[in-house]
Amino acid sequence: MAKRYNVKVKVVKQVGHCAAEHKVGDEFFITSKTPGGMCLSAFAALYPTLRVLQFGGTFPWVKDPEVYPGIACPDAENPVVFEMRRVEL
Repeated sequence: MAKRYNVKVKVVKQVGHCAAEHKVGDEFFITSKTPGGMCLSAFAALYPTLRVLQFGGTFPWVKDPEVYPGIACPDAENPVVFEMRRVEL
């Protein structure tokens, strides 16, 4: 079985009113289960990139292979931007 990494998700930007009340500085740790308190729409947007980070993959356009710098939730009127980072828990 491939090594699985943990991922820390952090809100780095929030514009307007987030219905889920996410705010800059909020953090979620993702191991083998979904994080409590995270908006389902945001989790769905993060999921593909999350899986790449969890299983050791990288993105050639990102400078630091351990960090994906920003993915926004799908609410275009009130976007919340999340940074994802591989971590050891």
